[in-house]
Amino acid sequence: MPDPSSRHVIDLYDRNAPAWEILRGTTLTEQPWLAAFLAAMPPAGKEILDIGCGSGVPIAHHLIGQGYRVTGVDGSAALIARARAAFPDHCWIVADMRTLSLDERFHGLIAWHSFFHLPPQDQMPMFDIFRRLSAPGAALMFTSGTTHGEAIGSFAGEPLYHASLDAGEYRALLARNGFTVLGHVENDPACGGATVWLVKREG
Repeated sequence: MPDPSSRHVIDLYDRNAPAWEILRGTTLTEQPWLAAFLAAMPPAGKEILDIGCGSGVPIAHHLIGQGYRVTGVDGSAALIARARAAFPDHCWIVADMRTLSLDERFHGLIAWHSFFHLPPQDQMPMFDIFRRLSAPGAALMFTSGTTHGEAIGSFAGEPLYHASLDAGEYRALLARNGFTVLGHVENDPACGGATVWLVKREG
């Protein structure tokens, strides 16, 4: 029987990378949020960290087309291989976001439909990682659920793990790590029902 836990997520994406690319498609319903994210970055900032970047399409592709330099991180080697093939002039890293350690500091960090595959107890320390990887004044955008708990979706006919904290917990973690909330919409109907957070690091 397929494993419904968070341990199964990377393996599921690895085994079904072509199917994920087809399902994800190239439609950029996130475009208004991405525009707000770019506007929140420092004026001269060009370095973006895409955490859970998948194959780089469509989000990293869009950012690259806007003239930004993208470093993409994903636990799936199969998806990173596709990103490297499509965008060889940018940096693509196979890594678990929970142990991510890079020397660079980024002007923008995005974790779109990726961070929410972590269990609640693993999401909490991620905010320290976001802080350590962000330059002063950096923008951070991520998606979450709406309440504290776990949920099992499906992908490629197998269970796919999701989890969330509640909004109050996210706000406390953001404040503790020096981020100010610029925008937060739950179940945004203009963005496929995504719950989106756009925040900015102080300084």
